[in-house]
Amino acid sequence: MYIKQSELLWGLDNHFIKEFIDSAMKKTYPEGYKLFSAGDPADFFYILIRGSICLSVGEQDKTTYVVEHAGEAFGWSGLVGMPKYSASAECAKESMVMIFAKDFVQSVADNDPENGMRFYRRLARMLGKRLIHSYGIEMEGVTDDLYYTFATDEKDESLEPA
Repeated sequence: MYIKQSELLWGLDNHFIKEFIDSAMKKTYPEGYKLFSAGDPADFFYILIRGSICLSVGEQDKTTYVVEHAGEAFGWSGLVGMPKYSASAECAKESMVMIFAKDFVQSVADNDPENGMRFYRRLARMLGKRLIHSYGIEMEGVTDDLYYTFATDEKDESLEPA
């Protein structure tokens, strides 16, 4: 899998990407599985490998965004200082994700300030685009280029740490 092609990691130094990816665990979940609910402790951060994840808010779990492109990140609340998730995430179909411990991601970014700053800038850009997308706002010069080129090998689809 070429995770470094994700918008979030594009252009970061290889040693930073390797340390980041080496910390992840890959897991496959069935359709209907709830990864987390709004209000749960925001201890993890996710990147979609394949599948589809509905992000929803409110008492009726209104879907506000669908994560459906390999390389898209979600569950970012803990990375921006929020102790709890602000939305719920449920698999719309069988999905494989990479799971990162929030504390480890933060320590990797802290230990390499230059790449850490780039990582957080990219995260902020991604969140801004997602906000614009969720409101259906069309803005001149702002494109939703949340499409990624990813490659996976069947042998990578284990539940072992990546």
